[in-house]
Amino acid sequence: MAFTSGIIGLPNVGKTTIFNALSGAGAHMASYPFTTIEPNRAVVPVPDPRLAAIAKILHKSNPIPTTTELIDIAGLVKGASRGEGLGNAFLGHIRSVDALIHVVRCFENEDAQHVMGSVDPARDVDVVTTELVLADYEHLARENEKLAKRARIGDKDAISRMELLEPMIRHLSAGNCLRALELSAPMREIEREHGLITAKPILYVANLGETAPVPSMLETLRARASSEGAGLIEIVGKLEEEIAELGSSEKDEYLHAMGLERSGLDSLVEAAYRLLGLITYYTATTDLQAWTLPVGTTAREAAGRIHTDFERGFIRAEVVRYADLVRAGGEAEARLKGLLRAEGRDYVIADGDIVHYLFNV
Repeated sequence: MAFTSGIIGLPNVGKTTIFNALSGAGAHMASYPFTTIEPNRAVVPVPDPRLAAIAKILHKSNPIPTTTELIDIAGLVKGASRGEGLGNAFLGHIRSVDALIHVVRCFENEDAQHVMGSVDPARDVDVVTTELVLADYEHLARENEKLAKRARIGDKDAISRMELLEPMIRHLSAGNCLRALELSAPMREIEREHGLITAKPILYVANLGETAPVPSMLETLRARASSEGAGLIEIVGKLEEEIAELGSSEKDEYLHAMGLERSGLDSLVEAAYRLLGLITYYTATTDLQAWTLPVGTTAREAAGRIHTDFERGFIRAEVVRYADLVRAGGEAEARLKGLLRAEGRDYVIADGDIVHYLFNV
C-alpha cells in the first residue's frame, strides 16, 4: 500500500519546484499563475536505509522499496469554490489522496510575483483553507438535498444519513475544517465515501528562499501548524531541486557540504508517516520488498495486502525484528538464537518486522 499526497497551495508559492525536488519529475514551471493546469503525478520510492542493510544481511539483490505517489495540484485562488481561477477543476484530483501537503511561501522574490500582491503566510493559509471548507460544505449540502427528497417519502436510510451529515455541515458552515471535528465511525465512513478534503490530515511545508528566511513568516506558520495539530517541515525548494538532480553518492556529499543531515524527501516522508500513522515492514521469501501498512494491521490483514490467497490460506507468520536480524547477522543465526518467532493471524505487525508467510493454497 503506497500512500498518496496532494500538493496544494496558492499559485507561485513553489509547489511545482518542491514537486520536482521530491520526485525528480521535471514538471514545467513559470513565474505566472496556473502553470499547473493538469496535475503532475509521480510515484517515488520511499527513502529507507534499513532496506539496504537487510538486503546485505540476507544476500538479496535489487530490493524493492515501498513507494509514495505525489500529485501536484493546480494553484488555488480566492473564490476558487465559485469558479475563480481554475475553479473546482482540482477537486477530483485531491478527494482521493490520503494527505494534503500545503506549500506556503515564506520568502520574498521580485521575479516570482505573488498572486495576492504580497507574501503573508497567515493570509495565504486562510485563503486556501476557506476554499477547501467551502468546497466540502457545498458538496455535503448538495448530498443533503438529494437525501431530503428520499426522506420525504419515508426512506429511513436517507433520514439516518441526514442526521450524520447535520453536524458536519454545521461545522463547515462555521468555517471549520472537518479534521477539527470528532467524527463517529459512521461519519468517518461518509468522509471516506465522499473524499472530504478538510477531513484529510495536513502537512505544511514552509518553502524558504535561498537567502536567509524571514523569521516572522516562519513563526507565523509554526504557530498555525501547532494550533491545528498539523505537521510542519521547512524546505528550501530550489536547493532540494538541485539535490534531486544528483546521483546517490554526489547527493550525500552535497548534503554534507550544505550542513544538512537528509533531503527534503526524507523529512517529508517521515513527517507523512507520523501524520498518517504508517509503518514499513518487509518480506523476503523471494525478492526483498518493503511494504507500507497502517499502525495496528494484523499479520493476516498484512498478508492479504500482498495477495488475497495469502489471507485466505494464512497459517502463520515467521517474524524477526530488524534490530534482532542486524544483531544476529543473518536469518539462520536469528533462528538459532530464538529471535525468529512464529506468530498467529492476530499478531500486530510492528515497524521494521521482516516476515515470512506460511499459507495453504
